[in-house]
Amino acid sequence: MTQQTSAVSETSANIAVNTPVNNTNQGSSEVRHNWQADEVKALFDMPFNDLMFKAQVIHRKNFNPNEVQVSTLLSIKTGACPEDCKYCSQSARYKTNIDKERLMEVSKVLEAAQAAKDQGSTRFCMGAGWRNPKARDMPSVVEMVKGVKALGLETCMTLGMLSVEQAGELQGAGLDYYNHNLDTSPEHYNQIITTRTFQDRLDTLSNVRSSGMKVCSGGIVGLGEQSKDRASLLAQLANLSPQPESVPINMLVKIEGTPLSDVADLDDFEFVRCIAVARIMMPKSHVRLSAGRDAMNEQMQALCFLAGANSIFYGCKLLTTGNPEANKDMMLFNRLGINTETIASSAADEAKITTAVVDQKNSDLFYNAVN
Repeated sequence: MTQQTSAVSETSANIAVNTPVNNTNQGSSEVRHNWQADEVKALFDMPFNDLMFKAQVIHRKNFNPNEVQVSTLLSIKTGACPEDCKYCSQSARYKTNIDKERLMEVSKVLEAAQAAKDQGSTRFCMGAGWRNPKARDMPSVVEMVKGVKALGLETCMTLGMLSVEQAGELQGAGLDYYNHNLDTSPEHYNQIITTRTFQDRLDTLSNVRSSGMKVCSGGIVGLGEQSKDRASLLAQLANLSPQPESVPINMLVKIEGTPLSDVADLDDFEFVRCIAVARIMMPKSHVRLSAGRDAMNEQMQALCFLAGANSIFYGCKLLTTGNPEANKDMMLFNRLGINTETIASSAADEAKITTAVVDQKNSDLFYNAVN
């Protein structure tokens, strides 16, 4: 994970820090876990230009400002989920015209991972529409992790809730990141989901962290929540210790047939503010401009990168919703002078990849699991 700025970037940051503004402590990049609601509200209430400046200074202190980490997300098992998340097209409770699919064969997943690598992705994320993985699912899931690692990609999965034992099994297979979003604030949570609690989500994140894996956790804005809920969500994420290494900020994609299909749109500038506040509160985390990007014009995306977003999903689809085509992203990156982040490798990493290659060659496990 690249966290060093170039000499030019450092010079720019120093100039920015010395620029007078009507706000103190502009460039602080201290990692804190004690954010209070009034502090977060104060950030959201800042004049837009001052907020963007503060976020950009902090971003430059911790990352190359012209580099973005690129991930690809594949749905390895789609639909028929028993949960009632009101935004989700995969819930069995709603009529959303989503084709239900069984768990993909390992070989098909690895083909998709290779294609993602060929297009420039450095991390391959695999998502399943489950409440939690069953014991029968784990052997195939483990083989997917090993196979993707053998390709030299970082690995991430989102499979629902995990037990301590399942988290340990995935970590043992070499899984780098586990994604489990908090979705919204604790106060608004029961308006969106009733089939699992907010504490259930925190427990899964604790199990993931205890196993030694990195945490990917963020939320969705535009769910009909109030501004104080967006502040509360970011406080919950920032007060995790350690903070998540990856923080996806999703704009709701309204799906016909779900209870939130007609919710009012979130103001674009409010979304950019969410990115900027997340950057300030979680200075060393990758902040991912995630779902909803397909509906954003290039100018809005550029503002999000300026606000501190430095990770995206790459490719034409995010699980079941649209995403900009890869070539459109590259064209935008070229116009903005943005490069894609590379994976820092080590001798230990190379040894793990070699072992994973051997294991994959010796495996004939292509398992189809039903819901």
